[in-house]
Parts: sequence; C-alpha cells; structure tokens
Amino acid sequence: MNLIIDAGNTLVKLAVFNDAKMIFDQQSKKEHVAKQVKEVCDHYPQISHSIISSVSNLDTKVKAVLSIFSIVHELGHNSKTPFKNSYATPQTLGVDRMALATAAFYHNPHANTLVIDAGTCITFDMLNDYGEYLGGAISPGIQMRYKAMNEHTAKLPLLKAEEIHDFIGNTTEKSMHSGVVNGVCNEIDGVIHQYKSRFEDLTVILTGGDALFLSKRLKNTIFAHSNFLLQGLNYLLEYNKQ
Repeated sequence: MNLIIDAGNTLVKLAVFNDAKMIFDQQSKKEHVAKQVKEVCDHYPQISHSIISSVSNLDTKVKAVLSIFSIVHELGHNSKTPFKNSYATPQTLGVDRMALATAAFYHNPHANTLVIDAGTCITFDMLNDYGEYLGGAISPGIQMRYKAMNEHTAKLPLLKAEEIHDFIGNTTEKSMHSGVVNGVCNEIDGVIHQYKSRFEDLTVILTGGDALFLSKRLKNTIFAHSNFLLQGLNYLLEYNKQ
C-alpha cells in the first residue's frame, strides 16, 4: 500500500492506495498532519511506501514520522517521470503540475490532453500525443481574485464565489461576482479554444477544489476528475520505486 501526502497552499490531502485503487482519503490542516499520518499508518499497517508532494512549507516532523512507517519519496525536480519533460526550466516546475502531467500520461495515453487544475491558482498543463509535457499557464484562482479586490481597494468586501444569474451585475457585490465567476469561466473557455485550434482531438480534464463549481458553468465539454492529482502522485511513487 502507498500513502500519498499532497500539501497544497491551503490544505493537506492524505490518501491511501492499494495498487491503483484509492481506499482512503481525507483533508487536514498543516499543523495536524504529523498526528494524522501516524493514525493512518496505524490503521493501515500494510503501507510500505509514501510520497510527499508539497508546494508550500510542510513541517519536517511529517517526513520524520513517515520514515518510521514507510520508505519515503519526496517529490522534486530530480524525481523520475514517465513523460518527456520539455519544460524550459524543469527545476522550477511545480510538483503538483508534475503529478497532473503524470496522471494525464496514464489516464489518456497517446492522446492530446489539457489538464486544468482550479485551486488556489488555476493551472493549465498540456501533454501531447507523443507523451511530451509542453507546459501551460498559471493564473489566479477564484478566491485569490476575490481576496485581491478586497486587499487592494479601500471599500470592496471580501466575498466567496456564488451563482450568478446575469453577467451584468446591478450591485457592487453582484458586479464582483460577475467579474470573478464570469471572468474565470470565459478565461478557461477561451484558453481551451486556443488549445483546440492547435491540437486535434483534445481531451480536457478539470480538477481541483473549484472543479465542480466551474464544470457546470463552462461551455466546453470537459471531464471533471476530483482525485486526478492524487492518482498522479500514486503513479509517480510507483514509477520511482523501480
């Protein structure tokens, strides 16, 4: 069994895989991760390997606890990947994007695949039908946009995303919702259109914390996949065992 640790900008996700099947997952605040890792390992004594993927600072105690129960792989630019990495600066490629590209490589082999991860940031990652990772884009996520308007103005409130019924907002709050939600949806649809004009038979996969919220509002046909990154990390762990 494998234990997967995905430390994002906001929360940490833990998952247990038995071969390719995820049998357990939960979210945690960073300060509770070490304790929860021990609890998970106690509950699943068959765990033999683990992987840490962190885009933020994770307490070093987490790795120390993991090392007691398993062989630990800390994902980084020196990790082996199954795809050809054509990123110009591979040493700066985020571990989350490495995992998404890996998931695309196995989930949709020999096909053009665009993975959109809608979380703290919105990332676009392109893997072509030759199994080559080309790169993509990074954009502010939904809540980051609301937070920026609140922090960089004197009077705009801090809001959370909600349904918009008209793209023309007739109050300040509705105008902000339109600017963020309508803006993000049009941005994603526009980017998908750009990729489709260059890559034939493009498969688009949407994942991340805001995937469900956005999937109902996008014009393009996409596949929403909530655990895509975790599956990619499990694939990477297996690949780096060899």
